[in-house]
Amino acid sequence: MSEQVAIIGGTGLESLPADYTFEPFTVTTPFGDASLVRVAQGSDRFVFLSRHGAAHGLAPHQINYRANIAALAQIGVTRVLATNAVGSLRLDLLPGALVLFDDFIDFTRARPLTFWQDHPTAPEGVVHTDFSTPYCPELRTVLEETAAGRNVDLLPRATYLCADGPRFESPAEIRMFAQWGGDVVGMTGLPEAIFAREAGLCYAGVGIVTNFGAGLTPHAVDHQAVLAAMATNVVVVRDLVMRAALNVLPRRSCGCAGSTTVSRA
Repeated sequence: MSEQVAIIGGTGLESLPADYTFEPFTVTTPFGDASLVRVAQGSDRFVFLSRHGAAHGLAPHQINYRANIAALAQIGVTRVLATNAVGSLRLDLLPGALVLFDDFIDFTRARPLTFWQDHPTAPEGVVHTDFSTPYCPELRTVLEETAAGRNVDLLPRATYLCADGPRFESPAEIRMFAQWGGDVVGMTGLPEAIFAREAGLCYAGVGIVTNFGAGLTPHAVDHQAVLAAMATNVVVVRDLVMRAALNVLPRRSCGCAGSTTVSRA
């Protein structure tokens, strides 16, 4: 596989197995620098981006989502597979479950609204992007088939709600998000997925349920407990997205790259 495919690793997935070769590099974008890694093992190649930094030094609200997506687009990446640690909004969706996002609710309020805001090569006019199919159907199929081939239980549909963080949600917020139709809640999947679509990249996300949302159980939500839960699943998740990255076909026919239209006065 060429370097047209990138993996964005979230909490718990800041590194890859040592039997691969790694070439860290930096890409300068209109929004700032982004740190990437070229990953290779024989003829297998892809790009890796640690969303929180190699040492998990970036909180969700500190991540430069536009620089990350711009960097991937600048080096020729066309497909992105992402992982996210998430909290469950349902008592029947247990910690340890893996979910494949098929829809989202954007509850972020302090992040840029569009990839094209302040971009020097933004189209002239008002940019509108279709999200009738929020995540790339081709990449979702690859992830489903890869999971089935490796006997990994992957819930094929889940609505992801993204909040700003870095605090965890209140019990009232968790109840509201569930009533809205959310299945899981996280802090980093948006606007990342939005910017990827606006930049013409295919994007799919896998969520790793690490905890129940506040108020669903008597237990407090604790970041160390989230990390511990993620650690029990990291090998399976890492293997899933890496195998899926290598199963992506060179050509794409999903239409993700043609979802943007421009209105001119």
